[in-house]
Amino acid sequence: MPLGRWKKAAPLVDSDEGWPDPEPEPRGAESGAGGEEEEAATGEPGSGSSRSPLRPRLAFHTQLAHGSATGLVQGFTNVRELYTQLANTFHIEPSEIMFCTLNTHKVDMEKLLGGQIGLEDFIFAHVKGQKKEVEIYKSEDALGLTITDNGVGYAFIKRIKEGSLIDQVQSVKVGDLIEAINGQSVIGFRHFEVAKHLKGLVKGQLFTLRLVEPLKAFDMIGQRSRGGKSVSGGQVGTGKGTLRLRAKGTATVEEEPSAFEEKALEKVDDLLENYMGIRDTELAATMVDLGKNKKNPDEFAQALDEELGDFAFPDEFVFDVWGAIGDAKAGR
Repeated sequence: MPLGRWKKAAPLVDSDEGWPDPEPEPRGAESGAGGEEEEAATGEPGSGSSRSPLRPRLAFHTQLAHGSATGLVQGFTNVRELYTQLANTFHIEPSEIMFCTLNTHKVDMEKLLGGQIGLEDFIFAHVKGQKKEVEIYKSEDALGLTITDNGVGYAFIKRIKEGSLIDQVQSVKVGDLIEAINGQSVIGFRHFEVAKHLKGLVKGQLFTLRLVEPLKAFDMIGQRSRGGKSVSGGQVGTGKGTLRLRAKGTATVEEEPSAFEEKALEKVDDLLENYMGIRDTELAATMVDLGKNKKNPDEFAQALDEELGDFAFPDEFVFDVWGAIGDAKAGR
């Protein structure tokens, strides 16, 4: 069956450690589909034919975020393949790459590469830098962290809530890779697994985080961003088209969303942030795609459960999303 414009691309997604997370996926399962982020950002190498016209036709310029010569990557269909190509370009191991940003070398979570890349985007790869271990006293139930993952085994900090417990720990920064919690490695875990682990830590006790900072250029050293609310619409990219990465199959070039889709995307993204403490345009886009052609909320709920069941969305949230999509269709 043909994939719709907004069919899920296994986005990079994120989880807030204060929200009940879904049960972890079986180890070894596809790491796409959410993650959060959603997503996201995608799972195992795509199964599309190596003869796809995308491979020779689309190429993206790239640099290491802390500084390097400019390279070129092309022909990838998911984030795992992209990371492999980036590693080959810069003669490093793929495991050294933490995440990528688009059109900025800074640790800017609003420009994080997820399941799509604008056709004129410039890719900056952020690699591992200094390791650190931080001991924290859990004086509150919520730490104030939003966790995201890159879809290939690394969970890192996307947002720090202002005034929260973690906000008071200056050595913990947005962009830090979470390598271990109380000595237990979380490499290979999804964002919601790491968030669930953090949420389960006992209040009134000390715990340790082993973190890895992204390597930074001199003009970035010392910055500490909380990673605020993303821009309305959330579309990263300067090109008129977008390369949509998928967990399975071949990446596709898609047009910009229609006015209805943009309005629905913004509404659903707002709901995600209100209900779950996350904001992820890829996850919101998947919901819009699933709901725009459904006749009633029951059909939408069933489609959502089949596609995004791991998130265990509450019924009231599902109906709010259905209502938001309907409002966008009506121009409200």
